[in-house]
Amino acid sequence: MTSTNTSPRGIILFAHGSRDPLWRLPMEAVALRVKQLDAKATVACAFLELTEPSLPTCAADMIKAGVQSFTIVPMFLGVGKHAREDLPLLIADLKASHPSITVTLQPAIGEDARVLDLLAHIAASKT
Repeated sequence: MTSTNTSPRGIILFAHGSRDPLWRLPMEAVALRVKQLDAKATVACAFLELTEPSLPTCAADMIKAGVQSFTIVPMFLGVGKHAREDLPLLIADLKASHPSITVTLQPAIGEDARVLDLLAHIAASKT
């Protein structure tokens, strides 16, 4: 007999955060589009600072909702200190606090050639 995992898949879009409440709108728009692409996924935004929810809070909420595994997508164009140092520490704390949960960390979106190509096309457009 093959067992199937029926718990929802979690996707956390992880961004820096800002004091400006309008800053989060593009992140929420991406989250909505992800949800449209994968209606069965639990999708949420989490932020490093200045904006709520934090990554630990977001992950805890997903776990309470029954998510057993999730992917964290760093929404950073450049891989600076936050992506290189702060995020791995947050992930380590998350795994230590919830050892039964599977956490996958994707590379920062700015490392994806598709994103770079799209940005180049937008910059080169004559609109």
